[in-house]
Parts: sequence; structure tokens; C-alpha cells
Amino acid sequence: MAAALHFGDLVRDGDTLLGRGRRLAGGLYRLGLREGDVVAVLLRNDPVYADVIHACRAAGIYYCTLNWHFTPAELEFILADCGARVVIGHADLLQAAFSALPADADVFAVNAQIVAAADAPGTDTAFADYETWLASQEPYDGPVVAPRGHMAYTSGTTGRPKGVRRAAVPLDEQQAHQAGLRELVRAVYGVEDGCRALVSAPLYHSAPASIASNVLLYGERLVLMERFDAEQTLALIERHRIDVAYLTPTMYVRMTRLSDAVWNRYDVSSLRFVASTGAPCPPDVKRAIVERLGPVIHETYASTEAGLITLASSADALARPGTAGRPAGSAVLRVLDADGRERAPGEIGTIYARQPAYADFTYHNLPDARRAIERDGLVTLGDVGYVDADGYLFVCDRSADMVLSGGVNIYPAEIEHALLRLRGVHDCAVVGLPDPEYGERLHAVVQPEPGAVLETAAMQSALREVLAGFKVPRTFSTTDALPRDDNGKVARARVRAELLNAAAS
Repeated sequence: MAAALHFGDLVRDGDTLLGRGRRLAGGLYRLGLREGDVVAVLLRNDPVYADVIHACRAAGIYYCTLNWHFTPAELEFILADCGARVVIGHADLLQAAFSALPADADVFAVNAQIVAAADAPGTDTAFADYETWLASQEPYDGPVVAPRGHMAYTSGTTGRPKGVRRAAVPLDEQQAHQAGLRELVRAVYGVEDGCRALVSAPLYHSAPASIASNVLLYGERLVLMERFDAEQTLALIERHRIDVAYLTPTMYVRMTRLSDAVWNRYDVSSLRFVASTGAPCPPDVKRAIVERLGPVIHETYASTEAGLITLASSADALARPGTAGRPAGSAVLRVLDADGRERAPGEIGTIYARQPAYADFTYHNLPDARRAIERDGLVTLGDVGYVDADGYLFVCDRSADMVLSGGVNIYPAEIEHALLRLRGVHDCAVVGLPDPEYGERLHAVVQPEPGAVLETAAMQSALREVLAGFKVPRTFSTTDALPRDDNGKVARARVRAELLNAAAS
């Protein structure tokens, strides 16, 4: 029996969720979507995600989640690239993104009866109300097909978004494939039969979506939060006797800032497994959250492309501060030099990995980009690190240009391109600097045009018109000249090192 879903005061049992999913699958099929097609989702955390997850398994359709912080221009590229034939989203988000929506797509609005697109300038059509439409659909009665799932967009090793599309597992191999994947998910995410799980991270990210989908299939209860709140997290763990939770290092920071009095109000002893992926967790933050919750914290090195690669338990983290753990399941992990030779224990190189429990992937419409990151069947995102003598992975740095803030990959080139379009900006460099809450924060070093006066607030305001808010640097500084490499590119590593040295002096 499928898991029930709790979202605030709303409760839907497993049979209801399966029924809604089958009706959505039927509706999509009657709209002309077939195996391998794509439905796009522009939702905050919402119970409708469960409809989409169940529907895509039944009808063999991919669901492409859209980061609702993106600007219309950013959304337009992804919607066009993924080829979505249907878009399901919250009414206000659809309105804000109206100019990005495909002209030939069917669009369904959640939390609105009818949203007149006439409210958006220059339009005279309307979005259909999702619930009204769903209620009129018959359950899916199309052919039995291989289940599909999340098609996430990630910048990978370059700044251009790329859709990670996994191959379908043939029907006659499904049982063995699901058994292997289920065991991996149990080991790395703690998702077991009958578990009660709490997820508050945005479901447009790969890891929260993966945990939610597995809990819906195998758990007893999925408690979904619209957004993270530190004290509410403790309250929900007590109320629902949560035994599995997905949390991030940023969430750990906010939870450990709660007073003893707040912690003492709640019984969180039911918690047996907390999973964390995305951003590396600083050792001092890891120690602090283990002291609060006990040895239930687990961290994994993973990516949308490669899947779940390593696992570090609380004991591992305390014994080897900074480790990302050892290979999980049948994962293959190699640290290679520039010529593809394996590095000795303790020697730093580029991290390559593969998780056989997952079907292989390609970058949608970009097969060359997929081949560019592969070596001998393993893939890399440009991360560098080393493996110690006992097989524990330590990630020393990420791809040269990437900033990881709050678990989100951000690429400076896109921000720099936007900055260079601003009046008075001659040159610039964007780097990540340490931040106690988000891991890293964006900092822009700007070289003004002669005589120009640049104001931080004005630059931030201009950037927000073309970039999602999390891509806008939080701090700025100016310089007379930026250092450059021999090839003429701005030497970001030197810029960052100079900033860190200045802060330390």
C-alpha cells in the first residue's frame, strides 16, 4: 500500500494518492502524451507533486521540475529545451512566468479555479483549474510501460542548464533493478518499508524529489513542509513520530541556533536516520547537530548525474572530520590525474564515479556534453579530492568556477555576463566566500569604468531583473584591476585567495 501524505492540515491516504495519480496519467495520455514525453512542474512544495510522481510511473512520462525562483528568461530556456507538452504550476507562479510558457502547451493552475491570463499584459486566454480538470479524468488505461521519473536540469560542469535524462529500464528487468535501487535508498536515505519521513527542502531539487518518491512508494507516511522552519521541524518530528528526515547543512545551522528551551519542548527520539546531500557539511556544524539529534546524521557525496556515490555515518564524520564517506552499495569511485591514472591514497585528483544501481543518463539534446565528462564508464563533475588509505573520500574543492551556496550549484560566468552589461562596469569576477549558514556566499569584485560610481544596491536591483535572487551577489567590492591567467581569463582562484587573505589579516 502506498504511503499517505500529510501537508499542514491536509491528509491524503495512499489509495487516494494512487487514484489521483492514475487519473492524472489518464488525463495526460488523452492530451496526447506518450511514453518518454515530458510534463513540466512549476510548484512550491505541494501535494500535487505526489500526483505527478505516481502519474509518471504509470504512464512512462518524465517530470521536469522548475525552480520557481528563476526568471521568465531562465524558465523559457528549460521549457523549450525539455519539450514539455503540459505545464502544471501554482497559479501565481504561472502568471509571473507567463511569457516563458510554451504556446502549444496545456497549462493547469493549482490553487485557482480559473486564472485569467488577461491579468498578464497582452494576453487573452486562461489557465485551466487543475483540480476541476483532474476530477473529470478517467484513470490511465494505456499500455503498460517502463516507469519514468525526475528529469532535473543542472549546470553540470558548465553554466548552461542541461537536462539529466535517465534511460528507461526494460519491463523484464524492472524487478531486479528496483530491488537494487531500493537497497541503495535504504542504506543512503534510510527509507525502509513503513517509514515515516519528513521533507522540507524544495522538491525541484533531485535529492528531496528522490526521497519523496521512494517514501510514497514504500513508506507509511510522507510529511511534506511547504518550506523549512527550524522549530516546526522539531514539532513535526514529535507529532508524527518521524523516523527519517532529509535535512541540509544550512538547516542544521538554523536548528542548532535554537535555544535549549526550544529543544526541550519536543521529543525527537523517534528519529533514526537523517540524510544530507548537496553541500558538504562543515565538521563543527556536523558535531553540533550530532550532539542535538544523536548519531543519526548521514552524509553522501552525490550528483544528479552520477547518483548516490558515498555514505558517511555520524561515527565516520566524528572520526574523520570532513569525510564524505566510502562508496555506497556497488558504487565505483576513482580519483584520477589529468592523464587518467589513478592517484595513490592521499593524493589529490579529479573525482570520477558511477553508481550501477541507476540507469545510465544522457544530457538531453547534448550527447557531446555527456561524453565530455566520461572516462572509462565513469563520470565527473570536475570535483577534486582524495581517498585515504581506508577508502574514505575527502572532497577538497569543486569545479573551478562553481559556487555551492545552500546546496545549490551557482556558476559565476552567468552572473559576470549580467554584471558586464550594467552601465559603469568595466570588468568583474564573482567568487564564493565562506558563509556560516549557506556554506558559501556570492561576492562580486567589480572594476568600474573610469569616473563611474557603482552602488551595491543599484547593481543588485539590476541583476534581479535578469537573474534568480539566489544568483545575485550578497556583497561587492571594487578594484582597479583584476588578475588574469596567461590565457587572458580572470584568475578567480587568485581573486578569492586575495579576499580570504585580506579577511584574515
